[in-house]
Amino acid sequence: MFARITHWSVQLVQRYLPSPFVFSALLTLFVLLLAMFSTQQGLPTMVRHWHTGFWALLAFAMQMALVFVTGHALASAPPLRRLLDRLAAIPRSPTQAILMITLIALLGSWINWGFGLVIGAVMARALARQVKGVDYPLLVASAYSGFLVWHGGLSGSIPLALAGGGADVAKVSGGVIEAPIGVALTLFTPLNLTIIALLVIGLPLLNRAMHPAPSLSKVADPDLLAEAQAEAPPRETPAQRLDDSRLLGLALVAIAALYYVGHFMAKGFALDLNTVIGIFLFLGLLLHGSPERYMRAVDISVRGIGGIVLLFPFYAGIMGMMTGTNADGVSLAGQISQLFIEGSSANSFPLLAFLSAGVVNVFVPSGGGQWAVQGPIMLPAGQALGVDPAVTAMAIAWGDAWTNMIQPFWALPLLGIVGLGARDIMGYCLIALLYSGLVISGCFYFLA
Repeated sequence: MFARITHWSVQLVQRYLPSPFVFSALLTLFVLLLAMFSTQQGLPTMVRHWHTGFWALLAFAMQMALVFVTGHALASAPPLRRLLDRLAAIPRSPTQAILMITLIALLGSWINWGFGLVIGAVMARALARQVKGVDYPLLVASAYSGFLVWHGGLSGSIPLALAGGGADVAKVSGGVIEAPIGVALTLFTPLNLTIIALLVIGLPLLNRAMHPAPSLSKVADPDLLAEAQAEAPPRETPAQRLDDSRLLGLALVAIAALYYVGHFMAKGFALDLNTVIGIFLFLGLLLHGSPERYMRAVDISVRGIGGIVLLFPFYAGIMGMMTGTNADGVSLAGQISQLFIEGSSANSFPLLAFLSAGVVNVFVPSGGGQWAVQGPIMLPAGQALGVDPAVTAMAIAWGDAWTNMIQPFWALPLLGIVGLGARDIMGYCLIALLYSGLVISGCFYFLA
C-alpha cells in the first residue's frame, strides 16, 4: 500500500509539476491577481511592489551562488573526494545508503542549513557512485529532506534573532518581545527537541521505506556522476609557476585560519552563512593546493548556478507583492496570517501559527522575510491568548521550514550539484512533507 502511494506521488509530480522557472512565473501571476482582489490594490501599485521586491534578494542570491560554487569546488578536491568515496563504501545496500544520507543531511542542516544542503548533495553523488542499485532521485530527495530541521537548529534565523534581541526584534514582534530570548527557551526546549528527535528517527525510516523495487529503481547515469576535473596548470614560465604556487595558497589559508580561530574563540561555534562560505572557500583552496588549481575548479562549478541567478529575483518579486501594503497597511501575507488567527484558542493557536507559516512560506521562501511579515501579527495575537512568545516564534520557524519540501526555491543549490531537476525529487519530498506535517502539528498541539 505504501509503495503504491509513493509511486502515485512520484508519478503525479513528474507529470504535472512544471520546471522551477515556469513554477515561479505561475506563482507570480497567481499572487498578483490574488493580491489585487484581496487587498484592493490596482495593477500599477502591485507592479511597483513586484519591482521593488525583485531586487531585494541580490545579496542573498550572491550568497547562495557562493554556497554552491565553493561547496562544489571543495567537493571536487581530490583529497575530499577520496574521503567521501571511502565513507560512501560503508553502506552495503541501497536502503542502508538512504539511511546514511538522511542522517548526514539532518545533522548537517541542524548545524547550518547551507552546510547541510551542500554536504547532502556531495554525499549523495558519492553514494550513487559506490552503492549499486540505489535509486538516485530518492537518494537526492533524502538528502534534501534533512533540510526540514534547519530552523530548529543552530542556524535558525528566528531563534537567533530572538537571542540577539534589540530594537529590530521589538519592532518585528509588535512590542511583545522587549528583552532577548535565549536559545535555551527556543532551540533547547522539550518541544523543539521532541520535534527534532521524531524527525531524526522517522525520516530515515520513511525514506528507506520509499525505496522502489530493484526493477523500478532509477540509478544515476555514470556520465552524470563523472566529475569534471580541471587540467593541471602548466609550469613552464615564472608566471605560470607563480600561478601554481602552493606557498601563496597556504599564505592565504593561514590568514583566513587566523581570523576564524579568533572568531570561534570570541563567539563560540557560531556559523552564519558568510562563515560557512568562507570555510568552504579556504578549505577548497587548501585541498586543491594552489590558487590556479582552485580557480580552475571554481570555473567548472560556476556552470551550475543558472537556476539561482535566474529564479531568486522572481521569488523576491513574489515576496514584494505578498508584503506590499495598501493605504490601510494591509498585505496579502498579513491577511493569510489573520485568517488563521480568527477563532483560535490558547490550545490551538501554536498549531494554527505553524500552519499559517507553512502557507506563507510557499510564497515568501525566506526565514527572515517571513519573520518580518508574520511576527508583528502573530506574536501580539498569541500574547493576547496567553501563548508564550517563544512558542509562537518557533511555530513560525517550523512552518517556514516545513513547506520547503514542496518549494523548489531552496533545492536549487542541491539540484545544481547533483544534476537533477525539481520534478525528479518532489514526489518523494511530498511524502516527507505529509509525515513531518503530522509530527510537527502534533507536537505544537499537544506539547506547546
